[in-house]
This record gives sequence, C-alpha cells and structure tokens, in this order.
Amino acid sequence: MRILALETSAVCASVAVTEDEKLIAQSFQRSGLTHSATLMPMVSDLLKNAGLRLEDMDAIAVAAGPGSFTGVRIGVAAAKGLAWPGDKPCAPCSTLESMAWPLAHLDGEICAVMDARRNQVYAARFLAEGGKLTRLSEDGAVSLDGLAEQAKISGKTQILVGDGALLCYNGFQELGVPAVLAPPHLRDQSAYGVARCALRLAGEGKLVSASGLTPAYHRLSQAERERLERMKSQNQ
Repeated sequence: MRILALETSAVCASVAVTEDEKLIAQSFQRSGLTHSATLMPMVSDLLKNAGLRLEDMDAIAVAAGPGSFTGVRIGVAAAKGLAWPGDKPCAPCSTLESMAWPLAHLDGEICAVMDARRNQVYAARFLAEGGKLTRLSEDGAVSLDGLAEQAKISGKTQILVGDGALLCYNGFQELGVPAVLAPPHLRDQSAYGVARCALRLAGEGKLVSASGLTPAYHRLSQAERERLERMKSQNQ
C-alpha cells in the first residue's frame, strides 16, 4: 500500500511516501516558516523528486491531533484537498501514536509527549515489542504529575519521544520516575511515523473519506475557552 503522509502538528513539518513499511522518500523541515507556506511545496517537490504522482497514492495520511491547533488544521485541510479529486481514502492518525512508531523496533514502554501549555502535556503510552505497538493509555491532555503517576504504576523505564520529551524527562527526574530520551534524530514528530500509523488503520478498516476526515484536538482552543468564560461571567 502506497501512502502519502503529512505531519504539521508541531514546529517541524514533514512529508513522506511509503510503500507498506518501506520508506520511499521523506522531507523534513524546521525552518521557522509557517506550515501553510511550506507544506504544499514540500509535497510537490517530494513527489517530483521520487518520480511519483498523487494518482499513484493509495491513501492520504495526516497527523490529525493532538497538537498545535493551527498546525493540525493546516495538515487536515491539506490532506482533504489532496484526497478529494481522486476520492482517495484518508487516515486520521493519532499524532502521539505516530510519534511512537519510529521506535517500535525497541523493546520497552514508549511515552509520547507534547507540550500542551497551561501546565499540561498531551501524552499516550505504548508497549513496543517485536516491531509492534500495543497501546497502554489513550491520547489526552494530562498534568505532568498525572503522567508521572501512570509511569510509576508501570515501574518500567519510559522511553520519551516528542517535542515535550525533554520537559517530561526533567520532570520525571525530579519525581524519581525512570526515563530515557529517544535519540535526537527520532525524537521529533515525523511523517514516516504517520504513515506507519496509517498502515495499521488501513489494516483494521479504519480509513475514512475526505469529507469524514476531522481533527482530534483533545482540548478546547484558547478562543473557545475564552468564549465559554465570557458566557459564564455573563450568566452569573
């Protein structure tokens, strides 16, 4: 199965093409430019350099959340636009599961974590064994202390991955939770991980249409929180 995958959930942007588990091509960028300006040129250049066309893809995958509200929206909108003309199926991939897939060759517990601000992290934990992942916790926003409690119950060293890995590592050290950082080249979110997550979804019959592709934010945006707070104060 040939998959075009997009990752725009955080600071880095990446695009990848895979065939089953094999990586054919990947483009990764940490330029500081907005994903709205870089993503589609990255897709176009990657396909051209790989000698492929959009028509050659069997599915379009995207990191659908959690993550940056703006970044996730850009990725999902781009995936919809790429999938719609050819009526291609889409894979709404968990950003956190996608972060864990490049480490699936290890044996141990992987803690995928992103800085969610407001004293919270987005996190999910997985067991890596024999090149496969088993989910140990659902995606969600949690306090660092709450995540540390989950890890303490496990009692196993946590392999930390994601843009919140260093923040989590420092917090775990203070709380006496055993943890190691994923290697730097595997720590950031990547489109290859999105493609691997998409392959699992495809195998389980969980692909969706372009119209059915939606973000999974796992928390209200700041604008939505402020609106609810205003409504609450007006009703008091």
